[in-house]
Amino acid sequence: MQRYAVIGNPVGHSRSPFIHRHFAAQTGIALEYERIQAAEDSFADTVRGFFAQGGRGLNVTVPFKEAAWRLAENHLSARARLAGAVNTLWMEDGQLHGCNTDGVGLVGDIRRLGVELRQRRVLLLGAGGAARGVLAPLLEAGCARLHVANRNPLRATELCTHMARELPRHAATLSAGALGALDARDGQWDAVINATSSSLGAAGLALPDGLYAPGALAYDMMYGALPTAFLQQARGQGAALLADGLGMLVGQAAASFAIWHGAEPGVDATLAALRQELHRAAASA
Repeated sequence: MQRYAVIGNPVGHSRSPFIHRHFAAQTGIALEYERIQAAEDSFADTVRGFFAQGGRGLNVTVPFKEAAWRLAENHLSARARLAGAVNTLWMEDGQLHGCNTDGVGLVGDIRRLGVELRQRRVLLLGAGGAARGVLAPLLEAGCARLHVANRNPLRATELCTHMARELPRHAATLSAGALGALDARDGQWDAVINATSSSLGAAGLALPDGLYAPGALAYDMMYGALPTAFLQQARGQGAALLADGLGMLVGQAAASFAIWHGAEPGVDATLAALRQELHRAAASA
């Protein structure tokens, strides 16, 4: 039986086992998928031990994505190199390889929702690891403009400078600034994507009215059984389409699954089953 796992700290909340077991049932692949909680000072040893004992692949979640990047530094996908973070690890020819599928999951989910990013104006909130992992795929989707807004504008500027250097053909598309400096006079946005952790709390972000263009999408990379604080705020501010990050979660997992198994599972059925599972868990809590 092939062995896979998700590694993080904490990791008990992870939905990855449910997702990958559902993919396995779809594709007829026999596998075991577990959760591994690693101490921050023993992550590298835990990863090496997993593969030494016959493990085939690891999904990596917080706070270890940058550490995973360093472990697989000699064999990174182009996406992982750009992101500076890895969420998918596997062994190939005795060497540890790493990829980042977060951005593919996000862009794929936005397309699943029927939203086209090409020639659209996109506002990305946050400049941390979540934003870093999705910035390049958003640019490659053909946005007309991509603005990164962060509480600390220096971090947003540094992120955009890095990406402009790595992807110079998209440099003119990028801009950066302070979250508190957003102003509807700068124009309305076709998609506003929340890559901050604000929805872990009950309060939304300090966003001005008038950000959303007609028909605009509000997308929160966080998810839950109920609409997140960001999505509740977006509804009140005029967003036409609301989506949380559950589809992104399933999409990035599908991309990892394809790397490991060479088979592409169906996202829709797994997403529906996972959404139902979330509601069931919330109702029994």
